[in-house]
Amino acid sequence: IKDMYLHYNERSGLLSPLIAEDIYEVIMKNAARLDSEIIYDRDFDYDYFGFKTLERSYLLKLGGVVVERPQHMLMRVSVGIHKDDIDSAIRTYHLMSQRWFTHASPTLFNAGTPRPQLSSCFLICMKDDSIEGIYDTLKECAVISKSAGGIGVSVHNIRATGSYIRGTNGTSNGIVPMLRVFNDTARYVDQGGGKRKGAFAVYLEPWHADIFEFLDLRKNHGKEENRARDLFFALWVPDLFMQRVQNNEDWSLFCPNEAPGLADCWGEKFEELYKKYEKAGKAKKVIPAQTLWFDILKAQIETGTPYMLYKDSCNRKSNQQNLGTIKSSNLCTEIIEFTSPEETAVCNLASIALPRFVREKGVPIESHPSKLAGSNGSKNRYFDFDKLGEVTSTVTFNLNKIIDMNYYPVETARRSNMRHRPIGIGVQGLADTFMLLGMAFDSPEVPFPVNKLWHLFLSGLANM
Repeated sequence: IKDMYLHYNERSGLLSPLIAEDIYEVIMKNAARLDSEIIYDRDFDYDYFGFKTLERSYLLKLGGVVVERPQHMLMRVSVGIHKDDIDSAIRTYHLMSQRWFTHASPTLFNAGTPRPQLSSCFLICMKDDSIEGIYDTLKECAVISKSAGGIGVSVHNIRATGSYIRGTNGTSNGIVPMLRVFNDTARYVDQGGGKRKGAFAVYLEPWHADIFEFLDLRKNHGKEENRARDLFFALWVPDLFMQRVQNNEDWSLFCPNEAPGLADCWGEKFEELYKKYEKAGKAKKVIPAQTLWFDILKAQIETGTPYMLYKDSCNRKSNQQNLGTIKSSNLCTEIIEFTSPEETAVCNLASIALPRFVREKGVPIESHPSKLAGSNGSKNRYFDFDKLGEVTSTVTFNLNKIIDMNYYPVETARRSNMRHRPIGIGVQGLADTFMLLGMAFDSPEVPFPVNKLWHLFLSGLANM
């Protein structure tokens, strides 16, 4: 730990510590206790592929040489989150070391370092349909990607190809050349200086007049200047579009500069505004809705994108309706949060391993690891909901601490996180859990444990 703290870059000759000063002081002050808690034999619980993944991206290196063992990394993360609260740090270490849960990759990368950016997901809306707004948004994406954040960005408000530009008396080139710049930024600014590639997901509503060009951006053929294959693409689909597809009706495409406000409303208000613009003749093009639908399917078959998220369902079910219209999800499409030019939504994540909670009656859980998943199950096994409640409470406590001590790459992200304090706790291994318990997905008893699982999750969160 001392070598990492006193690290000098050989080429620049500058002090380049890998460990933050306050974390180093806490570790040195409590070195004997922390060392006594580390159980190195747990390193051998990782298989070869898992260890090589840790070696490549997660374990700290000096001069290209790994200087952490997996247990060191987990203790660094635990102390990085809790600092002087050593009891909480040790509790977190043991739960992660025994693989009850894990924090997100940025937390494992950066906890305890001089720039502890521990959040996974950032949701951005295009700040303005102008050169200033576009490049401010691009810079924000670059700074976040530098700190290992994955990005979802909505571009619904960018004017379409051929739209008038009042400031120059010219016409717009549309979203494709702009997204090429975002593509090159994602390639250049990778996450954490080479730990993993930069990753941006771009969201667009299907009424945008550049929708067909958008669908082609990731295809393997065509002109290179019309492709952006390093981005991920997603559609933010209103119910009205699916109704038109189902009824084989026409669909109108608009430029947001000529038909403003469509991205800022949902549900009945969106339908009223959309139909108002149709009646006013503001559409740049009218097509059969199924023509666009089949182009979407073709793009998905060829490239795996665009992702499909449903705007009205996301807004209808959101607990942030009071803040405004939600305009996108994140890179991995599991987070739905409000964004604005003044707020960049952030989510702090962790994942709980459900198979670890399957106990065999009379046998300690430590002798029944999740690697037994895939057996025919046993009526003598049961799911330990009490332990799940304990772990959920610890994870919730940790994520709330992360909100307060996190390094925010942009001020808009800090503002959003402090106002709304969002956290995301996911689960992994549900199918493995059912196999361990000898339960089929379609068996009558499945709904009870699943419903109890989510109820316990919410209860554990509410009690924090």
